[in-house]
Amino acid sequence: MVAMSVSRRQMFGFGGAAAAALMLGTGAWDAQSAFAAPALKGDPFTLGVASGDPTSDGVVLWTRLAPDPFAQDGLGGMPATPVRVQYEVALDERFRRVVRRGSVIATPELAHSVHPEVNGLAPDRVYWFRFRAGTAVSPVGRTRTAPAPWDSPRRLRFAFASCQAWQDGYFTAYHHMAQEDLDLVVHLGDYLYESGVKTNKRGVTTDPRFHTETLDLARYRLQYGLYKSEAPLREAHANFPWIMTFDDHEVENNWADEVSENNENPETFLKRRADAFQALYEHAPLRRTQLPKGPDVQMYRRLSYGRLADFTMLDTRQYRDDQPCGDGTSADCAERFDPARTLLGARQRDWVLKGFSRSSARWQILGNQAPMGQTDQDPGPGTTVWMDPWDGYVTERNRLLAEADTRGVRNLVVITGDRHQNYAWDLKRDYTDPASATVGSEFVGTSVTSGGDGADMTAQGETFLAANPHMKFFNSQRGYVRVTLDRERWTSDFRVLPFVTKPDAPISTRASVVVEDKVPGVQI
Repeated sequence: MVAMSVSRRQMFGFGGAAAAALMLGTGAWDAQSAFAAPALKGDPFTLGVASGDPTSDGVVLWTRLAPDPFAQDGLGGMPATPVRVQYEVALDERFRRVVRRGSVIATPELAHSVHPEVNGLAPDRVYWFRFRAGTAVSPVGRTRTAPAPWDSPRRLRFAFASCQAWQDGYFTAYHHMAQEDLDLVVHLGDYLYESGVKTNKRGVTTDPRFHTETLDLARYRLQYGLYKSEAPLREAHANFPWIMTFDDHEVENNWADEVSENNENPETFLKRRADAFQALYEHAPLRRTQLPKGPDVQMYRRLSYGRLADFTMLDTRQYRDDQPCGDGTSADCAERFDPARTLLGARQRDWVLKGFSRSSARWQILGNQAPMGQTDQDPGPGTTVWMDPWDGYVTERNRLLAEADTRGVRNLVVITGDRHQNYAWDLKRDYTDPASATVGSEFVGTSVTSGGDGADMTAQGETFLAANPHMKFFNSQRGYVRVTLDRERWTSDFRVLPFVTKPDAPISTRASVVVEDKVPGVQI
């Protein structure tokens, strides 16, 4: 993470007492004799429980006390005092064999959220967990640790998802995901949308408090409360550990570092960004290393699944140059080829490249926000692309893919959200050269709800297939991608729903696409 300057730290008041208060909710402070839970009106665990970022010996647990998650002030109906929250981790669902007990302090500064990091667990093992606040007991969560670093597990099974606009439909996909046999879930961004929720495709009239755009901390907290009111989302969080990152809508559409979509005053935007990052942390199973410092947060990180796979989670928002040629689409934007342009920032890019060289994992998985492969919208001789994804940062994309090749990455697979469509395509060293080598594979997953019901094939999909010979599969329904990989093969199952504007949609596998070990590119 780029270090925050003194002026920025002072601007957002991070330090001293404020920092200490925030640290209480992470599990870093644990005196046993203070902050007993007051009598609370209603269930404080309305937002559910979650776990995340599994390692071989532990996970981070999460909950937020909020008996009234729709309280206008964003405080969840809690008093403005710290509250002790106890947690238990067990080998069985009935908690007869508890292996870890502890307590942390839920502070009003972090909206009474807690993030205890539990270590000393056995590798590659299922555990159950729960919280207590006073006499209230949370729902039970299920989590799993990763294999030991030296182990080569037989299989990894996970799902990835993105883009869940509450107003566009029901979160039925998560109910089906919760029934899957998965080791973990990866969320690639747009967990919520910043826009006001007034008209919607659910046929539900929303409360006026949700009609305004999210601009400050109280409103972001309210928006997370709305999204987490969905039982299927809470169910999927409770069943698997999640690895999460953000894209743009957790803050504002298409923001780029300190540049807002509408070029508002940078100081105003950074305050909004700080509020958005804090609200994200308060509602996600993130570790202490992801605790924001004002408008900055360390989100890029790497998690290993034994010697089978490495997850390299990217941050393509905080360090990027502004989109070239005014954002949007362009057929003649020379600026997008500028060698100086960056999506990752120099520090993150170098960290990614060093990871390519150092990793011994069979599968290198990049958790990426917007499509890396070229998305040409012109089936003729021209090339028309969007400026916000990697197509606006061509030289850095080419360098990253070339380095993966030259540094001997055995299998590079990029998993991506953002587009509200399903793609399977080859990653090329240089898309301007028809003879360019294939160096990896990318699977772009559709939205959970964003865009409404969708369709199997669209006119845009037909255009994409005609204009992009590296694209092997297209679909525009809603759902998620289920991945199964072992030492010989990666299989992506595109799990789709026929509708989301009504509840209780069934799910099916629209297609299964394979990547073979040491054979770059996708196979239908």
